[in-house]
Amino acid sequence: MSEAPISRVVVLDQQLPEALPVQRVEVRRITIAPNTALGAHVHNGPVFGSIVSGSAVYQQNEGAEAQVLRPGDVFYEPAAERIAHFDTADEGVTFIAYFPLTAGQDATLDML
Repeated sequence: MSEAPISRVVVLDQQLPEALPVQRVEVRRITIAPNTALGAHVHNGPVFGSIVSGSAVYQQNEGAEAQVLRPGDVFYEPAAERIAHFDTADEGVTFIAYFPLTAGQDATLDML
């Protein structure tokens, strides 16, 4: 028996806290240098991402458990919620980030 030529696996199915009238999705390739502590921050809309290379320590808020994200791992940063850490080690990280945006909205990142 041969394998199917296409495999589809859901790696993240994230419920949003409220309906979001998305008009467009901005996709960014983001690279963070080695040994960078990004620091606490918030986004003005939800962010979805997938690690391409390297790794990052991700912690949604100070009370949450930190996790190490590696190539192929996905993550979700809720809108207007504090992200405590997205820090790199010796190798840095490159990831693809998806920003669902409403009409007239630009994606922002505010450092805390």
